[in-house]
Amino acid sequence: MDIEVGGLLGLVLLILDVWAIIKVIQSSADIGIKVLWVVVILVLPVIGLVLWFFLGPKG
Repeated sequence: MDIEVGGLLGLVLLILDVWAIIKVIQSSADIGIKVLWVVVILVLPVIGLVLWFFLGPKG
């Protein structure tokens, strides 16, 4: 079961993932939490983005 994301949807996902990583780095969370969120977003781009949106560090 291969799921391919390409074209415009892939570009949008890439932009949102980069935006999420920047927001994680700019947050006031502990370094370990930041590293964990960046790894989750990089390893699981779609699920990591959704998880970060609902559960990630705020501010």
